Amino acid sequence: MTLKYLLKRVSVLAGAALCSLAAQAATTELTVYTAIEAEDLKKYAARFNEEHPDIKINWVRDSTGIITAKLLAEKENPQADVVWGLAATSLMLLNDEGMLQSYKPKGYDALSPKFRDNNAEPVWTGMDAWMAAVCFNTVEAEKLNLPKPTSWKDLTRPEYQGHIIMPNPNSSGTGFLDVSSWLQMFGEERGWQYMSDLHQNISRYTHSGSKPCKMAAAGETPIGISFAFRAAKSKKDGAPLDIIFPQEGLGWDMEATAIVKGSKKMDAAQTLVDWTVSRKANETYNEGYAVVAMPGVAKPVQYFPENAEALMIDNNFTWAAANRERILAEWQKRFDGKSEAK
Repeated sequence: MTLKYLLKRVSVLAGAALCSLAAQAATTELTVYTAIEAEDLKKYAARFNEEHPDIKINWVRDSTGIITAKLLAEKENPQADVVWGLAATSLMLLNDEGMLQSYKPKGYDALSPKFRDNNAEPVWTGMDAWMAAVCFNTVEAEKLNLPKPTSWKDLTRPEYQGHIIMPNPNSSGTGFLDVSSWLQMFGEERGWQYMSDLHQNISRYTHSGSKPCKMAAAGETPIGISFAFRAAKSKKDGAPLDIIFPQEGLGWDMEATAIVKGSKKMDAAQTLVDWTVSRKANETYNEGYAVVAMPGVAKPVQYFPENAEALMIDNNFTWAAANRERILAEWQKRFDGKSEAK
């Protein structure tokens, strides 16, 4: 082996090492807090990385209430760069605490107004709407001779006692949208009375919005108050479920995105948020959600009603966010005794 060959080989290896180091140096890692369903996280990151391979997403995932509490606890020392997929009502709360960075992403004006923070200096943008639904296990219901409910009020009937599971609103965004929507639909006094009547039939409250439907799908309860995405996925996977969209209307919230104030990776954070409002991102959301932020994108989703958006109540997000702490404290005082251990 000649000296000339060895020198050439060393030069090639050194060049490769430098290229590798340069590639590593060019990769920016973003810490992204989320309440998106766990099975979707890899898909969302992969779609983003098809266009931006130089940005790596490190997910921190939990249910809405827990992620919201974590962000609030870290207010003085933020650990997240971006929140991608958290209830808009939670982001409004965080913004009231001065924790979000104002940013108007590319594509903002193409979104439906109801999915935009329409303040002069917007801090969040919506992705999709997740809406309430009731998962009804037809096999278990038949064993117990339970009729199929069609309304929220049906769920207070005495034959359902001990057969309903729903999420705790303190830890679950789905639970909070249920509670805040009942208070809006029925009025505060009647809303709290409705929840007291429903409480008599609840076997327990979970700390996850999807868990009641997963339990209904597995036959662990005949009725789980959950949300439509999880209901449709479980039914598609073969669970013996009827998906009920109560006739009074559906509470809903939107998954939304924002930049955390204090991020030291602002360029990468803005790049990610730009992508989250893109048409490709909205097409990705539509794989599981029937209503998305960009008009003209959504195609029907299996097991969702064709008029899904029409069933959604006129949700006052500002009221829900402003009254969140009071509502949760009152709910906990009245009903927390049936919550499962954390």
